[in-house]
Amino acid sequence: MAIIIKPIVTEKMTELGEKLNRYGFQVERTANKVQIKKAVEEMYNVTVVEVNTLIVAPKLKQRYTKGGLITGKSASYKKAIVTVAEGETIDFYSNI
Repeated sequence: MAIIIKPIVTEKMTELGEKLNRYGFQVERTANKVQIKKAVEEMYNVTVVEVNTLIVAPKLKQRYTKGGLITGKSASYKKAIVTVAEGETIDFYSNI
């Protein structure tokens, strides 16, 4: 079971990474903070200072079609915001 599903690369998370050394990851829903810390340290060879987690609620979606209104929602997921030690960085683009 992989703990880290994918990194979150958005404008907001990029700015947090540059200013506060915080990086976002989409993680397995059953993972706890200790498991997330170990996974990030092993994968990126950095020292993790702090881990904050939250569950992102699903967003309601609807669209109008010829057959009528179709409603649904996006999937919910667990997000981890990891604070890395001062002077260390994570480069998500090095694996491309």
